[in-house]
This record gives sequence, C-alpha cells and structure tokens, in this order.
Amino acid sequence: MADQQLLDVPEMDGADWFEYALGEGWSDGLPVVPPTVELVDRMIEATSNYGALPELPPSRLTGSIESFAANAVMAGCRPVDFPVVLAGLRAVASEAYNLHGTLATTHPCAQFMMVNGPVRDAVELNCGTNCLGQGTRANAVIGRALQLILRNVGGAIPGVMDRSTQGSPAKYAYCFGENEEDSPWQPYHVRAGYASGDSTVTAMAAEGPHNINDHGSNTGIGILQTVAGVMGQPGSNQSYVRGPHFVLFGIEHAATLARDHWNPDTIREWLFDNARIPAERISEENKQQFADHGIETVAGEYTVSTGPDMINVAVAGGFGKHSAWVPSFGGTAVITEKIISD
Repeated sequence: MADQQLLDVPEMDGADWFEYALGEGWSDGLPVVPPTVELVDRMIEATSNYGALPELPPSRLTGSIESFAANAVMAGCRPVDFPVVLAGLRAVASEAYNLHGTLATTHPCAQFMMVNGPVRDAVELNCGTNCLGQGTRANAVIGRALQLILRNVGGAIPGVMDRSTQGSPAKYAYCFGENEEDSPWQPYHVRAGYASGDSTVTAMAAEGPHNINDHGSNTGIGILQTVAGVMGQPGSNQSYVRGPHFVLFGIEHAATLARDHWNPDTIREWLFDNARIPAERISEENKQQFADHGIETVAGEYTVSTGPDMINVAVAGGFGKHSAWVPSFGGTAVITEKIISD
C-alpha cells in the first residue's frame, strides 16, 4: 500500500478496539472491525479501477482510497462489496445530489442505495423478503460503509454537522437490491439507459420507507388509489420542496398492476395527476410558506412533485400485499452510477 499514512494505534484485542474507536469518534455506535493493513490492502485489491476520488462535504476533504477502504473494513465489508460502496460514494458526491445540504439538514434523510444488475448475486444482496430490513450482510455492511465514510471522512458527525432533529434508523444502512427477477417490468437501470448486464447503484437522500398496506384491492387502479393516498400527506418535504421520490412496489402489487396493463410510465403519470394534498389539510402558516416557495394549488390541491419524471418506480421485496413510498429530502437528485469492478 504505497504513499499511505498509517495511524499509530496501540495493539489491542477486539473489545478494546471497539472502545478505542468509540472514543476516537470513528463508530456509528455499533462494533467496528479493526482496519488492519492486511484487511485494507485486501479491500483495495478488489478494485484497481476505482476512478477519481470525490471531495466530500462538509469537511471538503478528498479521502484516499485507503481511508475509504478502512471504513469499509470497519463496517464489515468483504472485498467483493467494496466496488458497490465506491459507486454509491460517487453517486452521493455528485453536485446535483447536494450532499452538503443533505448531511447538514434537520431533516431525517439518509443515503438510499438501490443496486441493480449482476453484482446483486455476486455480493448476495437481498432483493426480496425483508430487503429493507435486517438479516443480510451485504445490505447491512454496504449501506453502513457509505455512512461511516460520510461520517469519518466527510465530517457528518451527529450533533456537530449532522443536525437531524430526530434522525432515522435508515442512517445506519439503507441499501437493497431491486427484485428484477420477480418484476413484470424492465429493471430500473435498464429504463435509465444502462445495459441489462451493467451493475449500478442508484442513490437519493431519502426518508425511511413509508409502508403502503393494501390487502383489499384486486385491481391496478385500486392499488394506485391507495398509493396516491399515502403520497398525499402534508408532513413530507414533497409538499413544498418537491424533489424526487420512489415508489417501491412489492411483487404482488406489481403483478396486479402489470396484469391490468400498467407500466412504470403510466403509473408515474397517474400518480402525478392523483397524488394530491387538499388545501384544507394545510395550515394557513404553511400555505404562506408554500406561496413563498412559489407553490400554488391546482384545483384546490397541492401536487407532491413537479412532474411525473420526479416519481421513480421500482420493484422490491417478496410476497405480501405491501409496497413502500420513499419521499426525499427535496433538495436532492436521483443519481445512478455504474459499478466499476475488475
């Protein structure tokens, strides 16, 4: 490992290392793996073609590949996971993503990472049942590695630069794969212009997923009416900051929609036209704030985005009549990066 700076850390066992890392402010509160030279070298060897390294706000530091690898080791990543972490890092470091704003806000947004393509199998990423929950190493450690890098290199330390009022469990890790195999539609990354054989990470500064429970509807339009109702609530930034958002359909809801000839484009258009917030549900003070942002009603209702292109549709999860709405910070963008691997 050439031209690296090594930390002078005293020898210690695993339990003492965790206490030491906590004291240094390097942990997210969970145990971390000691980033030995051997483990960091092995991580870097997994990808020799990692591209330019980004500058990270709010610290404005350009971390070394060694620093990124060390955080991936601490998160519990294997070498095969590291190219996915780096793609996610490139995505959130994009200027349009507004990483500084999303890290310093009082909003509880976290770095949402959806993975597409063959790499999902290579890292054994969960795309089905409980894919947004616990229990799968790749989902947990890849998402956690990105968060540790933003903390330890970017400087987004809770209570210092990360000013989130309440935060969110998604700030530990927010990584999953699209369930391409059970989707009735083309995968998200193919619709975004990538080849089916490409592997990608799609990132957005997002709230945690909002469950959409619809066990009663047995038609596509019925499911969409429920989705629109969930989206049409006044408490998210979608109501006045706008910005992108995701609808993650469970495989049963997706199958019903496809049976009734709905596709991602027609779904986006219908939801934009019908996911509305009635003006009477908005306080007078908030109406003034909306007006200050240039947001006016349409037929007595507020839209939840600026157009159908802001609504992103994907399929995730297993069996069960549940889907999820994922609103964003608002002042962010959806960024897709190709995963570079050797």
